[in-house]
Amino acid sequence: MYVKALDLACGAFLLTGVLVLWRRDLSAIVWLFGLQGVALGAIIVIRGLHEGTLELLALGVGVGLLRALVLPFLMRRALAAGEERLETRPLVGVGTSLLVAAVLTMLAYAVSQPLVRLSPTPATQAVPIALTVLLVGFFVLVTRRRALSQVVGFLLMDNAITAAAFLTTSGVPLVVELGVSLDVLLAVLVLKVLTTRMRAAFGGTDLDELRELHD
Repeated sequence: MYVKALDLACGAFLLTGVLVLWRRDLSAIVWLFGLQGVALGAIIVIRGLHEGTLELLALGVGVGLLRALVLPFLMRRALAAGEERLETRPLVGVGTSLLVAAVLTMLAYAVSQPLVRLSPTPATQAVPIALTVLLVGFFVLVTRRRALSQVVGFLLMDNAITAAAFLTTSGVPLVVELGVSLDVLLAVLVLKVLTTRMRAAFGGTDLDELRELHD
């Protein structure tokens, strides 16, 4: 049951990350990020149940609430304050992005095999999934032009790093995880304020248009 539950949670974690590349509707992208937060919390809770560790269970619930509820709520508030609803001009199209995701998945599995062979447990065998989401998040950060899309790319990378920490070890200390989570929350709050002010001053958050305005 532990292996099946972990595989299911990791599969949902990967699927939501890849689907971010498929959707251009910003509200759907935020919704997918929230679902990935649920999957990340489930990964930690499953490990906590398997190891019988109350600290991991508490961390899983806390991380899940932050990534699945609090951060998506803040991003929806930022989205509701503006008129932009679509990622209209990504640098790479949807079809090409999905092909790139496939290449990144194979690269992640190839790069992480030495680490998996060191300790071939069910948890470490899922490390390539975390690395894939990390690369996908970086790809989103580089290729999307809306500020909110880039925020999601940054948060996908943070989710992937957190997942890798809990898959390779028993996780990080509670104080460290709380500190990182508060830093991420602060970063999203700052980005929300910045995007609101950018929209009020320039009428949008498309980075190409803002660069042309600067020129």
